[in-house]
Amino acid sequence: MIAFIVELENRAGAVADVTEAIAERGINVTGGAGIGAGSSGHFALTTNDEAATRRILLGRGYKFREIEVVPLSVADAPGSFARACRALADARINIEAAFPMGGTSERNTLAFATDDPARARSILSQKSLAGKER
Repeated sequence: MIAFIVELENRAGAVADVTEAIAERGINVTGGAGIGAGSSGHFALTTNDEAATRRILLGRGYKFREIEVVPLSVADAPGSFARACRALADARINIEAAFPMGGTSERNTLAFATDDPARARSILSQKSLAGKER
């Protein structure tokens, strides 16, 4: 699974512009989060059609990069996210983006974009990080 990290101006409507362009083509945003600092920001998102999303972003002239994300289903409980972040930090894996991708009242699915997706996948697949049974 790929996340697109899009560079944006930190202004009202910037995220709306990106997500509307994607929605106009019938593509669903399945997860995402953004942050602004000063006059710029970034929005990381996943969709149900990576190839079409790529074409849209390129066609609209957005500056972006693609990064593999590792999904993790965790118990909806205090500390679940923190345990996953600490496990990656202890392995010296940098988290470039992390965001929710949905959930229930008992479980949440999180997406982690890191500088080493293969190692992150291995670490995050440990049963102790998932909390209750998957």
